[in-house]
Amino acid sequence: MTLARIAVIAAAGLAIAAFSGVFQLSGAEGQSAGDVSPAGITAVGTGSVSVTPDRAAFPFGTVSQATTAAAALAASSGNVTNIVAALRKAGVAKADIQTSEVSLSPRTDENGTAIVGYMATNSVTATMRKISDAGDVIDAAVGAGANQVYGPNLLASDQDAAYRNALKAAVAEARAKAETLASTAGMKLGRITAIAESGGAPQPVFSAATTLEKAAPIEPGTQMIQATVTVTFTLA
Repeated sequence: MTLARIAVIAAAGLAIAAFSGVFQLSGAEGQSAGDVSPAGITAVGTGSVSVTPDRAAFPFGTVSQATTAAAALAASSGNVTNIVAALRKAGVAKADIQTSEVSLSPRTDENGTAIVGYMATNSVTATMRKISDAGDVIDAAVGAGANQVYGPNLLASDQDAAYRNALKAAVAEARAKAETLASTAGMKLGRITAIAESGGAPQPVFSAATTLEKAAPIEPGTQMIQATVTVTFTLA
């Protein structure tokens, strides 16, 4: 056999190998959501459940200024003590009151070259287990000296149960997608071999009306609890 003939045969072999590689089925690695492979089908499902928030959390803060850092902190601490006492009197449980921020910063002159005093900020977050109590609680905190009020952060007490239902809906959606892929490929869906949870969190659907006036109460709106899963099925 001449060298020229050997070269031609070798080139033909490389072409066949390259051609077969193009049509080779991919394995389980590198699968995207909804992949069909010899190892099975992997599909991503998302489920959601709507809930109505029944709790509200507000940070109540106070800002104090003094010529020294110690005096500013002392004034801020005293104000927050009064705010906490007012919150407790308004019906907020001790376990539902938590310090959320303590900060101290210098104040400078107009040129920004000399420190002329200090500003201290102190705030606590109070959770109301009934949204209807928010107006009275806000009034109590402001009356006790709170000069910074933010929120509300609306919460649902049944959030964990809603998330579990969202997980079930996510698995059902993943199965429906996988069944469609399997039937399109002329196969049948088998058992589940792997499930991976992608996590989820409440997503506000409607923003609540925020107000500090009793005349305009807080509207809870709704929140969407969402869950996402990746599920792998065998093929039959």
